[in-house]
Parts: sequence; structure tokens; C-alpha cells
Amino acid sequence: MNETTAGSTQENRVKKPEWLRVKLPIGENYKHVRGLVDNYKLHTICESGNCPNMGECWGAGTATFMILGNVCTRSCGFCAVATGRPGAVDWGEPQRIADAIRLMKVKHAVITSVDRDELPDGGSIIWQKTILAVKALDPKPTLETLIPDFKGKKEDIQRIIDVAPEVVSHNIETVERQTRQVRIQAKYWRSMEVIRILKQGGMRTKSGIMLGLGEKKEEVIQTLADLRDNGCDVVTIGQYLQPTKKHLPVQKYVHPDEFAEYREIGYQLGLDYVESGPMVRSSYHSERHVIPGLGRKEWERKKQTSLH
Repeated sequence: MNETTAGSTQENRVKKPEWLRVKLPIGENYKHVRGLVDNYKLHTICESGNCPNMGECWGAGTATFMILGNVCTRSCGFCAVATGRPGAVDWGEPQRIADAIRLMKVKHAVITSVDRDELPDGGSIIWQKTILAVKALDPKPTLETLIPDFKGKKEDIQRIIDVAPEVVSHNIETVERQTRQVRIQAKYWRSMEVIRILKQGGMRTKSGIMLGLGEKKEEVIQTLADLRDNGCDVVTIGQYLQPTKKHLPVQKYVHPDEFAEYREIGYQLGLDYVESGPMVRSSYHSERHVIPGLGRKEWERKKQTSLH
């Protein structure tokens, strides 16, 4: 029996554990954000990615916006975003994103995008214009940008560096051995190179990993070490949840204690901020990831408290 078949059997047999229950979206703030997203014809990864934290984040008046449409040119085995031929680039989108962020009155904004491999610039020009539009706001929010790999093209990555968002994130998603199956068109070491280029350009860097796809503990630790070696400051670690039956099956629901262990290992390896838990996603609590040293100081304080 191969890994995928074994995973499918397990997925049909094992119920989601208690720690993976999600509250339904409710509240006036949630309704307000829902209305803005609809009125401004915006795409959010919260919806397209079936994020389990959408209710909590939208209820707090924040959202992660997805630019360059909601159709991706890649077909990753874990992702709920639609795959196909994207529509034309919408040059009015950067200002609409900025207007929505202003109306939401958020202090910290997160922007991501689909992959647009069919575009000569990979969508990096729209990325640059969107960042500039948000930076022109008064008051100006802090900004995290969760970017694609742009096929590793330095000139496209440089466009992001030139406009200097507070955090630039690029998710590695999984361990090296599983990259071909999980991310298909992506490459593990190309993503590491993207992070390295960003760090050399002076950016505060971030990446994310999913667990529960069949990875081994030593592979997760090696991935954390590889991220550190390539200049990654912040790492998020969360549980993979199968979006539909067509996507890769969950092979394991990782216990919260294991996530806590990976957080500890990440800090021991020298990472600046490690967010690790079953419900963690790349933009979860991202406003805290802007501040250098915050996560490490909290970890060191808790460590000292436990010793006493």
C-alpha cells in the first residue's frame, strides 16, 4: 500500500481531534469585513484557502488580501485555490486594496497572491504597486507580504525589496522530500534561495510549514535549520487540513504537544519568532511578527520562569 492510499484510509477512519474544532464566524466586525470584501470585489486567501481562522481574524476586523485574481497557474496538492488560466491583470486592484485597508482601519495588513507564471514579471509589478498604494495611506499600517517564488527571478524579487514592506514571507510549505508531491511546480531549494535573497536585501523574512502530510520529525527539524541558514527570521508551523477529497489526504493529526516541541526546537536553532500550533496559519497573529526579538524574548522569559 503506497503513502497516498494509506493516508486516504486513515483519513476516512480517523475523526478530527478536539483541538481542531473551529468556531463559526459571527459578530458585527465579521459582517463589516464581509461587506467590504464583497463591495470592493476583493479576493481573500481567508476564503479561497478555506482558512480555519477566518472567523477569529475577520471578527477582529482584519483579513489577508489576495491580489492578481483568485485563479492560480499552479496545482499544488494541498491548496484550495482554483487552478486554471487566470484573467487579465486588474491595474485598479492596488488602489482598491488600499481603500479597503483604510476603511477597515487596520493597523497591520497582510497581502498574498496566486502564482502568475504566465506573466513575464510573475505579477511583481502589480505587487510593487499594491505595496506602494498601502504605504501611501495615512495613517500607514505595517505590512506583511506573502509572495510567490517568482520562479526565482532576482529582478522580480528585487521589486519587492525596493518598496520594503515590514515583513516579506515566502512559504516553504513542507520538507524537501515531499516538495515534489505537495508543491509540484515549486522547488525546495529555489524557495530557500528566495528567502536568502530577501534577507540579503535587508528584509525581515518569514516562512511557513504544514505538518501531517507524512513528514518525519528529523525532516521538520532539518527544514527549520535550512530556513535559519538561509536567513529566515519568523517561522509558522500548523496542521495541514485536506480542503477537498481531490487534495492530498491528511496522514496524521499532530498533537499540540508536538507543535510545542517544534516551537522549542526552532528557538534553540536560533530563529527569532516561532509560531507553532494546530490552527496556526502563515498570517495568524502576523502583527506580532513585525517586531524583531519579540518572540525570542517571550520564549526566554518563559524559560527563565520555568527554571524557578
